[in-house]
Amino acid sequence: MSVNEGWFKEKEVMWPGQAFSLKVEKVLHEAKSDYQDILVFDSNSYGRVLVLDGVIQLTERDEFAYQEMIVNLPMLSHPQPRHVLIIGGGDGGVLREVARHPDVETITMCEIDKMVVDVAKDFFGETTATAFDDPRLNLQFQDAAEYIKNFPGHFDVIIVDSSDPVGPAETLYTREFYIGLRQALRPGGVICTQGECMWLHLELIGEVLSHCRELFPTVDYAYTCVPSYPSGQIGFLLCSLDTS
Repeated sequence: MSVNEGWFKEKEVMWPGQAFSLKVEKVLHEAKSDYQDILVFDSNSYGRVLVLDGVIQLTERDEFAYQEMIVNLPMLSHPQPRHVLIIGGGDGGVLREVARHPDVETITMCEIDKMVVDVAKDFFGETTATAFDDPRLNLQFQDAAEYIKNFPGHFDVIIVDSSDPVGPAETLYTREFYIGLRQALRPGGVICTQGECMWLHLELIGEVLSHCRELFPTVDYAYTCVPSYPSGQIGFLLCSLDTS
């Protein structure tokens, strides 16, 4: 457990030498799924918090800054996004934002850890986990790297809301995975993935950008500010089959 003397302290090998702490009002849930440790607590200043394997995934105070960017960057870059795939995103925040686009006809969500979705429904049902009953949703609990192999040329937009490249999300940062993403896109399709922190992960960002530039005619990088994320910043990698 990462709570000590009333404080949660984030620990992660990907940002050694620094840590982010939140004062805990009440621990609401602790569990271990087949894939990761899950913690939910109410904080003193950031609202309710979801933590996976000791790393903050969202707080009620600032989650919108991440969810809105990772969704609307690709959705508004595509002229008519009708078929959308969400990879990861078990807390429901990305799904919430995609569901706000009325022209979307199908939403497929592939999350490897069912327990994360169940926890989100129980503890974030009025914030992020609000669209799981959307009739357009097809929710799958599978390894996304394997799932996308069965859907060549199927999606207009693919959003990869992954955790860091350790544990269950490790395969989502490989060249082979991006090849699979490209094959799953329709002509003119757009991908947006969680792109780590430029202050901490330049080498990893550069490596993934290099892979993508070999595979897609259009590649770009964006970022937003999220106070509860490492160094207060998170990036997004955008790839498109549209040459314009």
